[in-house]
Amino acid sequence: MKFSIFLNPQVPGSGYAAEENAKARRPIGRDTESYQNLLHEVREIAVLADQLGFDALMMTEHHFHSEGMEFSVNPLMFLTDLAARTERILLAPLGLVLPAWDPIRAAEDVALLDQFCKGRLRLGVARGYQNRWMNVLGQRWHAAAARSDGSASDTRNFDVFGEVLKIMKMAWTQETIRYKSDVLDYQVPYPYEGIEGWPAQEWTKTFGAPGELDEDGKVVSVSVCPRPYQNPHPELWQPFTISDRSVIRAAQENILPWMFTPNPDDHAAKAKLYQEESARQGRDYKLGEHTGILKIVGIADTAEQAVNTFGRSIPKDFAAFFGPFGYLEVLRKKEDEKHKPISPEKGDAKRMKEVEMALFGTPDDVKRGIQRMLDRMPDLEWFGLYMQGQQGVLPLDTVKRNLELFATKVAPEFR
Repeated sequence: MKFSIFLNPQVPGSGYAAEENAKARRPIGRDTESYQNLLHEVREIAVLADQLGFDALMMTEHHFHSEGMEFSVNPLMFLTDLAARTERILLAPLGLVLPAWDPIRAAEDVALLDQFCKGRLRLGVARGYQNRWMNVLGQRWHAAAARSDGSASDTRNFDVFGEVLKIMKMAWTQETIRYKSDVLDYQVPYPYEGIEGWPAQEWTKTFGAPGELDEDGKVVSVSVCPRPYQNPHPELWQPFTISDRSVIRAAQENILPWMFTPNPDDHAAKAKLYQEESARQGRDYKLGEHTGILKIVGIADTAEQAVNTFGRSIPKDFAAFFGPFGYLEVLRKKEDEKHKPISPEKGDAKRMKEVEMALFGTPDDVKRGIQRMLDRMPDLEWFGLYMQGQQGVLPLDTVKRNLELFATKVAPEFR
């Protein structure tokens, strides 16, 4: 098993844990001193995780978060900064929200970071579920936020995601690209018939990629440079797969799904679906192989201390901020009334522990929680520490100590 940390970078002093400070600096997301504090904390965590032997560091993409939560505006740029400060840890935007990007620009930027870090990049790709920013940045493609409800709007997002990824793969794997999309209003080159008047024709004919120019000197294809360091491109990951439709497409595209299914039985069922569809594509994975699961982890000398330390702020921020987006569904229990939303007051540490979204306790308690998953999926490949409510909320020394305890007292048993 491999281990990753998943960061939703949070501006220190934002959220419920420091409500007065957040109000005094409103909007704290535009407060430079506060943002510099975030950069310091995330850099410290990344360097420590690299030194402790964690296998990967993952980070979301979100925009316009004036409240200071989920403050990872451009994960490619952020991870470029962290790449220069680390040596071996894999770096993964989880994920790049493709319907908000130009496919060629995205392909270039990904290839650059892959070259900068010499292949330490794992590329998470996502559909984007937050309408405040997705509707703005996805407007070029008429792609509103994903809703996972099978609606026309959701299907448009689903289709745009697939088309952007298709064009990115073409840019990475082909020496030149010439393509006219039926899904997007997008042509490469533009106009598709060719770009006239390219002044450096002789230079391109001599040194450029074959086929860029036609016999009349028009640019009829383009060569996207550089190519990724990894051949043909970084391994693709996807967060946080819940719907069967997304699990099936991940298997079809050979994308590693990080599944937000805390209950080990539920996760095993999704992993089984992924395994079966992968087999249809000619890829034979063991149950749990090429999948990842996410848990909140808090370690202390006793279970009570762990809940008091890590369980106090996590549920508050998680329930208040993520609850309205539907994420409290991961806390649903069999006895909960069907078709009735989980109320925010149920998003406490006790329930998180009961449904195994969180592993709070001693190192042995956490090990038992991981083993319960392995009992159902012996070949589960990735385990992610979800650091919600930790960085930016708890003292940095407490956050770092938690990572140290996991890396030294828990992880070695499962490697």
